[in-house]
Amino acid sequence: MKKSSLLALAIVAAAFAGSLPLQAQWQTQSILVKPGWSAIYLHVDAGYDKLDDLVGADLTNPISQLWLWQPSASTIQYVTGPQAPVTSSTEWVPWRRITTGMSSTLTRLVPNGAYLVFSTATTNYMWTLKGKPVAPSYTWATTGENFLGFPTPPSLPPTFDHFLSLGGSLESLAQIYAYQGGDLTSSNPAPVQFFTSTLVNRGQAYWIRAGTYYNNYFGPFTATPQDLVGVDFGDSSSQCTLRLMNPTANPVTVTMQLLPSESAPTNQPDYANVPPVLVRGALITSNLSYGFTNLTVNNTVSWTLPPQGQNGSSQAIVLGLNRYTMSGAPGTLYGGILKLTDSYGLSEVDLPVSAQVASYAGLWVGEATVSQVQAYLKSFQRDGNNNPVMDTNGAYIVTGIDTNLGPTSSAFPLRLIVHNDGSHAYLLQRVFYGSDPGSNIIVTTSEAFLDPAQLGAARRITAVHLPWTPNNTAYSLGGPLTPGALLSTTVTTTYDDQSSNPFLHTYHPDHDNLDATFQVQLAPGQESYGISRAITLNITPPGNDFNSLTQAGQSFSGAYTEAITMTGAGTRVFNVGGAFSLNRVSAIATLTH
Repeated sequence: MKKSSLLALAIVAAAFAGSLPLQAQWQTQSILVKPGWSAIYLHVDAGYDKLDDLVGADLTNPISQLWLWQPSASTIQYVTGPQAPVTSSTEWVPWRRITTGMSSTLTRLVPNGAYLVFSTATTNYMWTLKGKPVAPSYTWATTGENFLGFPTPPSLPPTFDHFLSLGGSLESLAQIYAYQGGDLTSSNPAPVQFFTSTLVNRGQAYWIRAGTYYNNYFGPFTATPQDLVGVDFGDSSSQCTLRLMNPTANPVTVTMQLLPSESAPTNQPDYANVPPVLVRGALITSNLSYGFTNLTVNNTVSWTLPPQGQNGSSQAIVLGLNRYTMSGAPGTLYGGILKLTDSYGLSEVDLPVSAQVASYAGLWVGEATVSQVQAYLKSFQRDGNNNPVMDTNGAYIVTGIDTNLGPTSSAFPLRLIVHNDGSHAYLLQRVFYGSDPGSNIIVTTSEAFLDPAQLGAARRITAVHLPWTPNNTAYSLGGPLTPGALLSTTVTTTYDDQSSNPFLHTYHPDHDNLDATFQVQLAPGQESYGISRAITLNITPPGNDFNSLTQAGQSFSGAYTEAITMTGAGTRVFNVGGAFSLNRVSAIATLTH
């Protein structure tokens, strides 16, 4: 294909997204660019910057043109070979340096893309391109040529015969063309004739045709993340699935390794640390939990996939994030790279893995289970006949009082409603969740802030064990809801609170806190008592199993204690204890009241 023919191709206009910071992991792809024309394939996403800045502004970079191959729906692309395109072809999208005096349609690099590159240098140029690693993604056409590259190892790449030896009929049917550098002519690109000595270089693109044979072999394994952009836990997710598949007739062992991210390019976010990734193990039948492998940096874990079609040739690998060990302000970025290789040394798939430190702001609802109560058991002095001994006043002599917590006959549930605004958590008696008159979803302490027309879709959550107050008192827990926090508050109920004090029964003459004339209010301790409840939530680390460790951030659990002080004629304290759990039901950080 002549240079003049290439420049005369009709171009389809393509719109590319504006410049946005990538929450990505960074990896450098080194690409050999020969003098004249080369064919390259991108395994990283460098779309964070415009080509005019990424390449055009670099005066040491000799690349003057980049042509992205974007095949149309029609698969009839060539008349005789890759050097002779159909004149009406619209599959090429170009970028040119401004100095060439010609316009550009391509503005940013596209990952998993094959390009023709023109270098004005007289010697080989090693183009180092930093971007986000991406999972390989291929579309194979059974008519015409395919322009693509393979995810071979950057160092020690295999030869074509070794690489294609597991590819079934592809090795015998494939016609492969490679660019030699220099001008585009009838012999450039040229057929690859020596499969036993020609290397399948990572980052190099090839024209490949195999007749009507449909090929799904691009390496001895495929790795498909749950999200095609990579393994991104964001600020709330803690588990995701990666599917490994063996497309060959041979068993293959796939090994995963966690690597740190490189430093970020200018004006792009950097990473505080590598995400604490866990790999789920086998089910432990004794407690129905899952074991796990802690995938620390440079640590590895492997899976052997039987040949295609056999049980286990496709496996779902569940990855988790241990948010409990992450530190930093909400939004702090963690990033790394999952490197996957095969036991034949034929391919390397690099996947980005990222996470953000979670904000625990929002509405949390759960339950405390009271299962222990403080005893008040007196021990008395006894004589030789085991009879209680009295003092001179005729009272039995007390030798000790057992005030330890002991188990209750049955557990007692208490609903917990906690709102965390990010800096403070509050215990609530009731909360409302729904739309305001502007159709915004809100969390509020009063129904009055909700849209009356949408009350049917709103929700009210109530903790009936807490005292009702007209203004719906929010009880400060003394700090934010975070891993390891020790939160406490005191809830008081006055002795004459007719709406909430459990000792009062407004229409019962013996429990209405009034004298026989129903006119005079009695003093504390005669019919009712003041109540003060000192509530403590001690958030404890999660259990040492996969599900418990990966759910940190969406659920909290720990020890619940409460000291109940009764005041009237005297004072008496009752201590109870148990456990609690909270689950986040909304991430809305603002409590409207």
